[in-house]
Amino acid sequence: MQQQRFKKKKMSDINVVPYIDVMLVLLIIFMVTAPLLTQGVNVELPQAAAEPITKDVDEPLIVSVDKNGEYYLNIGDKPDSPIDNQTLVARVAAVLRNQPKTPVLVKGDRDVSYGKVVVAMTLLQSAGAPSVGLITETPPPSRGKKK
Repeated sequence: MQQQRFKKKKMSDINVVPYIDVMLVLLIIFMVTAPLLTQGVNVELPQAAAEPITKDVDEPLIVSVDKNGEYYLNIGDKPDSPIDNQTLVARVAAVLRNQPKTPVLVKGDRDVSYGKVVVAMTLLQSAGAPSVGLITETPPPSRGKKK
């Protein structure tokens, strides 16, 4: 008797179950770490009724002024570390040279001296910012009608 050889039929299906498992693990990791990635300086914003910024513009440069009058910039290797005036001007000028349409905003604490916010705006204009906006917090809706 001759031994018959059975040829294995080639499998043309891809087993996607391991890929789905990996995708679900990555999804869980991103869901857990995303809230931890918020950066910035804790600033008590003044309240004002203003129109929100449209989302179709580039990510803005945000200069934060904390209650102690320290400046922070949302770009760079340490956005939660205070920077001096010369570093602020140099970094903002570098960004605006590469992306001149980048919006520039100031986020000043409500308890900081008005002069520190004005100095920040002056530094930003000397760095080449054509206009500087202010970030405020929307006031809570009023409970009763005022007459």
